[in-house]
Amino acid sequence: MVRPMELSIVMPCLNEARTLPTCIEKATKFLKESGVVGEIIVADNGSTDGSIEIAKSLGARVVNVPIKGYGAALSAGIHAAEGMYVIMGDSDDSYNFLGLQPFVDKLREGFELVMGNRFLGGIMPNAMPISHRFFGNPMLTALGRRIYENDVCGDFYCGLRGFSKAAIERLSIQSTGMEFALEMIIKAQLYQLKITEVPTTLSVDGRDRKPHLKTYRDGWRSLRLYLLMSPRWTFGLPGIVSVLLGGILFAASFFGLLPAAWALVVVILSSAAMVLGFQAILLAIFAKFIAIETGLHPPASRFWMLRDEGTLERFLIAGGVLVAVSLIFVGFMGWNFAHSSRDVRNDYANIYHTFLALVSLLFAGQTIIGGFTFGILRLVGERRQFPRKRAADGSASKRIR
Repeated sequence: MVRPMELSIVMPCLNEARTLPTCIEKATKFLKESGVVGEIIVADNGSTDGSIEIAKSLGARVVNVPIKGYGAALSAGIHAAEGMYVIMGDSDDSYNFLGLQPFVDKLREGFELVMGNRFLGGIMPNAMPISHRFFGNPMLTALGRRIYENDVCGDFYCGLRGFSKAAIERLSIQSTGMEFALEMIIKAQLYQLKITEVPTTLSVDGRDRKPHLKTYRDGWRSLRLYLLMSPRWTFGLPGIVSVLLGGILFAASFFGLLPAAWALVVVILSSAAMVLGFQAILLAIFAKFIAIETGLHPPASRFWMLRDEGTLERFLIAGGVLVAVSLIFVGFMGWNFAHSSRDVRNDYANIYHTFLALVSLLFAGQTIIGGFTFGILRLVGERRQFPRKRAADGSASKRIR
């Protein structure tokens, strides 16, 4: 009886003729000694140095990937994999393909993503730049753990990792560059996959050229992905802080807790902070909706307005209330003007009421515009789902007949 394919070992490759043979030989030895039924896939990204011929001669299956990029190569290799599980690792001989058993064991236990941790397993001298080892990697990993509430993984950037092919394909990872590995772990956390980590080692790579990694460029790309994948941290929390801080400063000035000489400046700045903060909060909700619609985030959301059909009406009501509040402050201004005795306190009162009316009116406008924006987004979402529902209904009716 032929045993089913259990494991596919995927190696992205771009002109790795110097180190690829060692990686394939180690992976082949692991499969033979462990008894794991598996295959080795080299996802080639356009090598011109004989890497393809070397891979084929050593028994690896080559997948030619015309789209450039580390993520594109991995995505194609994973898609072509026939194994139930996949272990990916760079083909520069920096990862130990003889030490894959801990990954396989955890996958067999039911974990859907098994991350390697080089800080636990050991980083050989000169295998990782000092700036990456002590600053870049720990700091960006800590940031990722904090933003995405991941308390399992201590090395977000480890390129040696194993996973269930079916689970990872459900994530629909879209990055074609180095962000692929980060998007994988971020989405795995967002989709609540079962994640763990195992120690692994990092050796000096065997290349005779500089690595593809660019410290500052790729560091920024990592940070950018973190921010773009988390509307709450990028827009929501800063927006809430801005509204609260602006409101506190405005109230402090209104109740005379700040010097009168600062009153106008504080009122202007605090009003601007509240308006910008409110806009950021709305943008966070819009971004969350778009992230769900495009598959960046799972469908579940804490925002009721992303699911409720009455969102537009509620926003219109809220906008109307805010317009009424603005008119109330305008009324206070009219009262002060009608009973003005040229008292400087009336002048200050008019300043506060003017800005309160302005802020309320801007909030009203943003709320009403936001309501219609949500209405449009919901229509887009419904139209995207309608063809699928219609196809499903059609299939069901055919079965009934």
